[in-house]
Formats: sequence, C-alpha cells, structure tokens
Amino acid sequence: MSHIFRRALLGAAAPAFVFGAGITSSARAETDTSVSSVIVTARPNPEDPPVVADARRRLSETPGAVSVISQESYASRQALALDDMLRDAPGVYAQRKWGGDIRISIRGSGIGNANHNRGLLLAQDGVPLNEADGYGDSQIADPLNTRYAEVYRGGNALRFGGALLGGAVNMVTPTGKDAGFANQVRIDGGSFGLLRERVAVARQSGDWDVYAAVTNQTAQGWRSQSQQNIQFGSLNIGRSFGEDREIRVIVNGSNINQEIPGALTLAQFQANPRQSAAGNLSGDQSRNQRGLRGSLRSTWRLSDQLVFEGAVYAVWKDLDHPIFQVIDQQSRNYGAFGRFDWDGQVAGKRADAFFGAWFRTGDMDSNFYINNRGARGAPTSRTLQNAKAVDVFGEGRLFVTDRVAVVAGATWGQAERDYTSFAIPGQAATFNLKAGKTYDWISPRVGLLWQDETGNQLFANLTRSVEPPNLGSMSPTNTGFAPVKAQKAWTGEVGARGRRGPFTYDLTLYRAELRDEMLQYAVTSSIPASTFNADKTLHQGVEAALDWAPAPRWRIRQTWTYSDFRFRGDAQFRDNRLPIVPKNFYRSEVRYDDPRGWFVAPSLEWSASAPWIDYKNTTRAPGYAIVNLNAGWKVTPAVSVFVDARNLADKAYVSNTQAAVAWTAATATLWPGDGRSVFGGVTVSF
Repeated sequence: MSHIFRRALLGAAAPAFVFGAGITSSARAETDTSVSSVIVTARPNPEDPPVVADARRRLSETPGAVSVISQESYASRQALALDDMLRDAPGVYAQRKWGGDIRISIRGSGIGNANHNRGLLLAQDGVPLNEADGYGDSQIADPLNTRYAEVYRGGNALRFGGALLGGAVNMVTPTGKDAGFANQVRIDGGSFGLLRERVAVARQSGDWDVYAAVTNQTAQGWRSQSQQNIQFGSLNIGRSFGEDREIRVIVNGSNINQEIPGALTLAQFQANPRQSAAGNLSGDQSRNQRGLRGSLRSTWRLSDQLVFEGAVYAVWKDLDHPIFQVIDQQSRNYGAFGRFDWDGQVAGKRADAFFGAWFRTGDMDSNFYINNRGARGAPTSRTLQNAKAVDVFGEGRLFVTDRVAVVAGATWGQAERDYTSFAIPGQAATFNLKAGKTYDWISPRVGLLWQDETGNQLFANLTRSVEPPNLGSMSPTNTGFAPVKAQKAWTGEVGARGRRGPFTYDLTLYRAELRDEMLQYAVTSSIPASTFNADKTLHQGVEAALDWAPAPRWRIRQTWTYSDFRFRGDAQFRDNRLPIVPKNFYRSEVRYDDPRGWFVAPSLEWSASAPWIDYKNTTRAPGYAIVNLNAGWKVTPAVSVFVDARNLADKAYVSNTQAAVAWTAATATLWPGDGRSVFGGVTVSF
C-alpha cells in the first residue's frame, strides 16, 4: 500500500469514526420483528425477517465486501429510485442527476460515464438487468418491488459471472411466500407535485404462490423541465416441488416518461439552481421508454450436496429520447444463466464451490432524427448494433482449519460488438459501414477467510477485472465506430466485519490498479459523451459502516466512503485526481423507536470533499452537508404512516456532476440537488 494511501487512511479514518457516534441502523419497536442492518455478519440478526437473515448467512460465506439491504430499512421513507434504496450501503456512491437517472458507482466503476450505468452488474433474482453489451438502466427498477438487495462489491460478484470492477447489485423480488402481507395499498406524495399509488397482493396455496404489484407515479419536479409520469408492473408466480426445488416465472413491465432539465454551469447554479438548461427547454428534452422483461427461473436440489440455479430471459425496450437529436431505439436482449452450488468435503476437509455460465445476446435498431421541439424531424443516421457475450466461471472454498478457508476462482469471458451503419440521403456525415470487435479475457481470483466462533470475520482477496466497452461508448452519436479498448484492473482488498457488544461493524480497504480505464468527457450537457482509454489509473479507498445501539430503542447508523481515484503519470493529466466522486462521503442516522409504535430519525448526508469537475483539476464542484428528518407511526397492526422531510435548511447543493476535459465558465456539468421537501405516505396491509 502506497505511503500516500496509508497517510490518507490514517488521516480520514480517525475523524470519521469519532464523529460516527451519530449514525447507523434502524431499530424497530419490540412488536416489530423487521429490523434491517445493511451489514452482513455470519451471525444472523434474530429480528430480521427469515428471508433476509438467510441472505445474510449466505453472503457471509464470501471472502470480501458484501452487504444486504432489506425493504424494511427504507419502506418507511420516500424511496423512488435506487439512490434511496442503496443510500446506506457502504462503498456505494448512488446519487441522482434527474428523475430516475442515478449515477451508481462502486470503487469508481463507470466513474466517467455520462448517463445510466456501466461497470456494475444490475440483476433481478440473479438474472441480469444489464443488456448484452453491459449497458445498465437503473430506471426500470422499482425499490418497492424489491424484497431485499444483495450488494457484491468488486470481484465478490463472481457468482454472477463476468468480471466487472464495481461488482453487482442483485434485487430480489417478493414472492407470495415472503412478501409479509396478503394485500397492501400504499399512497405517498408531497413536494413538487409527487403522487405515487401502489397496490400489491401476495398469495400462497399449496405448492403455488403468486405476487403481483402495480405502481403509478407522477411528479412535476423541483426544477423546471422535470415532469415525470411512470408506471411499473410486476408478476411473480412460483411452483414448489419440495425443499429447494421450484420453478418461477417473473414478468416486469415499465412505462417511463421523464423530462430532462439538463446540467448547469457554475454561474447558472449560483444564480438559480432551479432553472433548466436553455437547450433542454427549447428542445423539450426527455427520456421516454417502454419495456417488458420476462424470465423463467429454477432452483433445483439435485442431491444433498448439489443445487442448480438457472434462468432464461428476454427483454424488449422501445426508447424515444429527444436530446441534441431525437434518439429512436428498439432493442431486444436474450440470455441464459446457470450455476451449480456444491457443498461437501475434499480430503476430509469441509469445502464448497460454485461453477456456471452466462450467455447473452442483443440487437438494437438505432435511428437519429433532427429534434423539432421534442418531435422527430428529418433522419440524420441509422445503425444496427449487436452484442454477444459469454462467461464461464467458478470458485471454491477449502477450510484448511475449522476457522480458515482458502478461496480460488476464475472467469473466462468473450464479448463481441458488431456495428452496421447506412447512408442517409442528404446527410453527408452518414455512410455505409460494417465493423466489429471481439474481446477475450481470463480473470483469476484468490482469497482467504477467517471466522471465529461468534461470527466475526477477517478476509483478503486479489481479483482481476475486465470490462469490454458497451455499444454506446463505441458509437455515442450513431455516426461511427470506435474500437475502444477493454478496461483491465487488479484489485486487492482486506477487511473485517462482525459484532462486538452494541457495535456491528464492516470495514474494507481496497486498491485497484487499472489499465485502459474507460473515461468520458461531455462536449455539452445534451450531446452523448465521448469515451477514451486512459493509460494507468489508480482507484483506492475505504468502505466502512458502523452500527451502534447505545441504549434500548436507540440505534445509530453511519457509513463512510473514502475514494482516492487518480491518473498515474499520464502524459496529459499527470497524477491529477479523477472528477465526480468526492474523496470523503459520509452518511449518518440516529433513530429512536417508541414502545407506542412511533419513531423519529434525523439524518445527515455530507459530501465532505469538493469533487473536481474536470480532468485537468482546474475547478471543483462545491461540497455540501444536508440534514433530513424521517418519522413514522404504526397506527394499528395494519396501518402505518410516515413523514420524510429532506434538506431542511433548503441548501443549494450539487448532487452530481459530469466530467469535462478542462473547465471553462461555459462548462455545463453540474446537476443541482432538490431543495427543501416534505413527503408523506400511508401503507395499509391486510
């Protein structure tokens, strides 16, 4: 570990956890058995719902950084998108830009990505949400249709295949067996015209179970040009054939219509953060998409030692996206995923392993048109883009002693990118072109896991990650094909997790040395960003969480993420820091649960370091600290209400940025966070 890194850790760790007497987990009243900590320990929390406790036990076998987030941890506050759901997971940077467009980054994954998700696998029920080329769209996920989420940071996501720097977030859909209710109606809303209605049912009859839910959401938004109209639907039907044997059909649909207010210059933000960018308003810029996703999934115990999990899936998406031009895309993705989990002995010693494969293919018809105030004008380009990929993976653990396990694994992958463009009459920039590129890689992984009799753990591992570029990185404006290099990295991590008295802790230190990191820069706020490969870069940091129960009915939660991301001897940018993610990011919540059924929970979100806006490190986005207040009351066993007040001081702050090469006064890369807001809701379960 470098001298700079050691010094930074010592300097930053001390104040963060001294200040941390003010944070952590949520405690429920004694009559509520649904307390949820994001921290995974080998000893299950007896207050967790059984389905969540089982997930914690399973993830505790991983020799690396993992977390579990139950729906109970965010159901009593406003949770519209993945930033609300993932906010208390250590090491996860999830910040909203506009609507449901969330920048999600783990260990700097996709740090320069201008929109949506790259470098991180988003999955549902173990089946990837990412498209075949690796592009991920978090807007299609409804947090209320997630029973719990598993967060695998870095190489700890090997069980899903692939080898991405960021890892994976797997959202598990409620079933008729574990939803926790038979019928549920939820209505919430509040500031900026927000109104959300949701109805869900869960049933179990013999070997069959079914869960179905629909959500309708509308809002005007805090900024101009921010209107939303969203619908989600989910259906989960399962048939059991005995212990650890079931077949499940899951169908999810979405209709998402969101206006885009656009990024601002620093002067615009300081003058009026509620304004929209002029081009976004005049072009009526928005992102409108319809999608349907279906999967057939099976878990089947083949013997006392062997269990199979697998799925086939198909996804259809229709995108109408007026920005600098109107982007009209229809895409289809198909895939199959299978994994065997084995538990037994090797040479008389306890051992377990998993091995499997993931195949996916997808094609997209991409057409661009002149933007006439949000309507399609004359065509400007037409392309067909295809992607195929396959991963074969496996990992095994051997307990060389009762407390120490040696871990080894690897993944082999191949990805194909094909691009065909067509000449458009009258458009000189278009031409007939057929191009393609294939990427191959092998990513090994080794690790150690130590665990004592009470469940406290120490772990260490070394993993190689590889990320081939997605089609959007290779052809952002639909008028050419850039054979971008795949991003490679070696990541080492060490950590500890467990419980000591009233404390539950989770601490991971990591260092990733990257080659050919894919970074992007925005020409303007509305034109798709261009991708380039850096030479050498370094990502290192600390992911920490500490829960403290200082007294009965009191719980303090805190998470701290330290991120040191920089170039290493770059010809243009020298050792400059990478923009966007702040060096120190801290969250805390103090919660009191009264025996009469109500709770109150003030919280703090603190971007303690001002992040750079550009790669040349000329200007920073301002840091910020905002204070929130959440409260609720379980009126009867069937009825509960909540109030969620945010940014109580009405502070103007930058929640997210885009990256530029060199900042100027005209650089529009700042996304303002919402001003003071109050939301409330009522949930009836019966």
